[in-house]
Amino acid sequence: MGRQWLHAKRAIVNLKKGQTVGKLVKEITVAAKLGGADLGGNARLFAVVEKARKASVTRDVIERAIAKGAGTGSDKSALEHVIFEGYAPHKVPVIVEVYTDNHQRTAPDIRQLFRRGILGHAGSNKFLFEHVGLVEAHHADLTIDRETAAIEAGANEVEAISHQQNDDIPEGRAGARFICDRTAVHSVSVWLAKSGWTVITSEIGHLAKTFPELSDADRADVGEFLQAIEDHDDVQRVWAAVK
Repeated sequence: MGRQWLHAKRAIVNLKKGQTVGKLVKEITVAAKLGGADLGGNARLFAVVEKARKASVTRDVIERAIAKGAGTGSDKSALEHVIFEGYAPHKVPVIVEVYTDNHQRTAPDIRQLFRRGILGHAGSNKFLFEHVGLVEAHHADLTIDRETAAIEAGANEVEAISHQQNDDIPEGRAGARFICDRTAVHSVSVWLAKSGWTVITSEIGHLAKTFPELSDADRADVGEFLQAIEDHDDVQRVWAAVK
């Protein structure tokens, strides 16, 4: 077999990198479409642009994506936001957010990916999730009081997160997920950025209210299912009731 395994591994890594870049570019387009092209006034756009820069997405690609989303470039955005609701194996509730320019192509793909689970209809399981604002950030001071920061930023709750939970959090930094009202995402992000925090995610998302009990084998099964969905090019976010 020689070194074919190494070539295969590199191909997989390059494929994953390409998928990541593609999703970041699409997220930039969507963020600009929803909140405008001004990074200073659009916290979601600012956060994803920073993430794209770290992923070595070129300035030209970033600027084209912003122009497309804001409608100021020659290539106007025609992305449709679609939400699929259903259940992973072992009755784990799942919400899948998709941005696609061809719903007729994407919908059958998602149905096929849900063949081991259950794909419901709109509104079938949203009541199992809280629809909230989410801001993830990190700070150089490992002893910083996250709860005080949350109160002053205007967030409702805060959770500590580590590099192991989110590799966008550098090791040796204090990571946190601030949960707020959907309308407060921008103001929370701005306060944190002005107070020494590095914001890496600023978005509206879905947090599960309860979590099914899963064995290690069940958890691995659910993980494989969710990864397959997340790997689809049009899928931007997967929210699941899994700790």
